Amino acid sequence: MPIDMPGDGICRSPRLGPTQLAFIPCLPTDLRYSFTLPADLQTPGVARHATRAILNVHSLTAITDAAVQTVSELTTCACRFTPGKEIYLSLRYREDALYVTLFDDHPQHTNRHLKSACEDHRCTSLDLLDRVIGACRGDWGIGPASAFNGGTKMWATLPREGAERYSKG
Repeated sequence: MPIDMPGDGICRSPRLGPTQLAFIPCLPTDLRYSFTLPADLQTPGVARHATRAILNVHSLTAITDAAVQTVSELTTCACRFTPGKEIYLSLRYREDALYVTLFDDHPQHTNRHLKSACEDHRCTSLDLLDRVIGACRGDWGIGPASAFNGGTKMWATLPREGAERYSKG
């Protein structure tokens, strides 16, 4: 038996009649999302749009500007360091802060000079992130991704109060 899919956006089950359900926003504390994304040019844009939508659904629109800028900077950096591969983005909200974690496949260098130069290059490319996180009185860092195939982990913490203040200008 075919399912009738009219243009009004209501899926009509063969057994049930149409129903209109009100949208119920999620709680901020339920914000737990993870994505595997291609390390391509369009990925930072996709990550920005997903972040905006997620924050809206969880009634956290007041922190959108700081959160979207943070996600954009981290995904752009990861895509630059691991082009053509995959990155993993995680968004979590707990203890009145948004936690953004990003893993990429860029290997940790065993030569200490190469490792230092690579870390300096990555930190320099995250200068804007440093300013945003500083303005929000948050924290961020870079390190080895022990559980992610030896790649690199970048993370940022955005306290809600600081991110709201940042968004107000």
